[in-house]
Amino acid sequence: MSNKVSLAVIRRLPRYYRFLSDLLENGITRISSKELSAKMDITASQIRQDLNNFGCFGQQGYGYNVEILLREIKDILGLNNTYNLILVGAGNLGQALLNYAKFEKRGFNFTGIFDINPKIIGSKIRGIEVRDIDTLEQFASENKVDIAVLTIPANITQSIYRQVVSCGIKGVWNFSNTELKEEKGTMIENVHLTDSLMTLAYKLNSDFNNK
Repeated sequence: MSNKVSLAVIRRLPRYYRFLSDLLENGITRISSKELSAKMDITASQIRQDLNNFGCFGQQGYGYNVEILLREIKDILGLNNTYNLILVGAGNLGQALLNYAKFEKRGFNFTGIFDINPKIIGSKIRGIEVRDIDTLEQFASENKVDIAVLTIPANITQSIYRQVVSCGIKGVWNFSNTELKEEKGTMIENVHLTDSLMTLAYKLNSDFNNK
């Protein structure tokens, strides 16, 4: 993937993948950028520009072959691979993520769970034993771990993050209410659930939709 591709374009790729998957499941095999634009609420011009960053996928007068385009975006996103995930923080949010079946369908498999609460260490969630966080280094040395999912309190996030980095885990999906910064080759996706909710609150309390 070119380093010139903007983060905004990359963040739209999963939406393309999701919409194209739905189209294919509904038996739609061909679609124009105009038709896709109407479904996704993105301009046809933007769609063409986004996809042209990765190659020429459409044909003038024909549009896009949905199956081929979906396969290309799947490859661009790295979804032809499988990823081993560990969960750090087995509270309500962590368990909700563990139980989200679509992760496995996309090739994201939870293989380990870690926590600091002695009351749940040793128990099993979806057949996976909850381990003491102090065993993380040993687990990572014995098992391939691609992504650490952090659903932990903000006050311990930095220390746990350093622990994750020291184990050589390169991907961090961070749900704690703390903005982590990438270091030592680690790739981070910070997720702030309240950001989306506050955006909705803004829309509810302004004339946003009337403009």
